[in-house]
Amino acid sequence: MNDPADRALRRTTVLGDLLARGRHAARAGWSAAVGIVYPPSCIACQAATAQAQALCPRCWSGIAFIERPYCERLGTPFPVDLGPGLLSPAAIADPPVFERARAVCRFDGAARELVHKLKYGDRTELALTMGAMMAQAGRDLLADADLIVPVPLHRVRLWTRRFNQAAALAAVLSRQGHAPLAHDALVRVKRTRQQVGLTRAQRADNLQGAFRVPPSAKPRLEGRRILLIDDVLTTGATANAAARALLRGGAAHVDILTFARVVTEA
Repeated sequence: MNDPADRALRRTTVLGDLLARGRHAARAGWSAAVGIVYPPSCIACQAATAQAQALCPRCWSGIAFIERPYCERLGTPFPVDLGPGLLSPAAIADPPVFERARAVCRFDGAARELVHKLKYGDRTELALTMGAMMAQAGRDLLADADLIVPVPLHRVRLWTRRFNQAAALAAVLSRQGHAPLAHDALVRVKRTRQQVGLTRAQRADNLQGAFRVPPSAKPRLEGRRILLIDDVLTTGATANAAARALLRGGAAHVDILTFARVVTEA
């Protein structure tokens, strides 16, 4: 008990504990000070909220969350629950290249506002909240994923926009420990025109040959289940083109997880 080495170890342990508590108190004090000067606000409308990186009640209620029952393949919601494992007529008539798709919500209202702010408004911090919501909505896909791969931008568009919103969301999901991030496993080799305003057929033609797996990435993809990440799923043309390239590059399965998706009512 009186051994000098033991006493030195106890002193070191106590000192380390005191320093850790001091750092924690300093961080708490700094956070409190920042909260006084910059009160937390809704990430969508800037209304006051109880905590940072949150939605106010009005914006939260304005998000049309997609929950079961939905098509197990496309992730599109069903109006009534007819039992587990059902596929929608669209998934049966025109099966996608990817295996499963999931999304947090429909692409309208507050959800559309969040996507636009992240994508065009330099609000990269929104990826933290949106990514956390995606982790909840896509927990079944994340549990099966071997690698997380963001849908890439062409280098010209990336230079113009300065960041890739899909990559920002993918990084959040990977940091939460769901699966390793392979940001360079897929590249966009064709500079396609904007998809907005194009028909389903035109979107598919526009993306023909747009993606490629670099030879250096193929060993990481071989036999793996890939979770593809994007901000919005519209017609599925981008997801199909990216999934096709990943499968040709050696992936065994490809799922896709997005924050929002366009839902066309039957």
